Amino acid sequence: MALRRTTKKKLYRYTVYAVLIAVAIWLAVSTDWARIAELFLNPEVALQMFPGIITTALVNTLWFTAVAFVGGLLLGVLLALMKLSSIGPFRWIATVWIELFRGLPAILTIFAIAFILPIALGVPGTKLGGPVVLGLIGLVLVASAYMAETIRAGIQAVPKGQSEAARSLGMSPAKTTFWIVVPQGFRIIIPPLTNEFVLLLKDTSLLFVAGSFIWSKELTNFARDASTQNANGTPLIMAAILYLIVTIPLTRFSAWLERRMAKQR
Repeated sequence: MALRRTTKKKLYRYTVYAVLIAVAIWLAVSTDWARIAELFLNPEVALQMFPGIITTALVNTLWFTAVAFVGGLLLGVLLALMKLSSIGPFRWIATVWIELFRGLPAILTIFAIAFILPIALGVPGTKLGGPVVLGLIGLVLVASAYMAETIRAGIQAVPKGQSEAARSLGMSPAKTTFWIVVPQGFRIIIPPLTNEFVLLLKDTSLLFVAGSFIWSKELTNFARDASTQNANGTPLIMAAILYLIVTIPLTRFSAWLERRMAKQR
């Protein structure tokens, strides 16, 4: 019986390999590689993208991501503590905030903050920083909702004995939270926060709904405009490569952190 099962597994594995190889050969033979190279891997179009795709697009993408991450992290800590508070109104406000901005599509939140909020306040958007700045604030609000839940889970994962020991030493509840519980909670949530940074990096492409200027174009917007101007898809491929250059090391770093923390535990 065991021999038959082993034989079936081998037969199934070899069949899968054969099918995959056949599909790969079919794609290699039937694909018009010259046409693809002309439309998506054109070196002349690629050279026209430099240095702007690095000095403007990539720098803006990283800058927007850093601002959204830091702003979302600070606001997320506050929301997490409010949701864990013993004061009812704090918990209700935090819960509504988190559910609202997690439930709405990020692109809708960005649009609402960039255009609807100035109208509701009766203040020109330019006085509030302009559509791009307001759109970035919308991204901060979305990030804060997701980070708040991550931070809350990290805080609750800290053993209660830690806070009890701190309290027995005479530390106040506030000091215990900020100096004992929160730092240990952050050690637990570093990997998911790294993943959140990667998600924010990609979500900066949604800022196009707030409009764009030369100084505010991020990778996707920059590549889309260049692709339209050149009637060629090479700029989009270049933007994709730059995204991967940034995100793959971050995701690998996050996976390494998870493995290391699992060994420590």
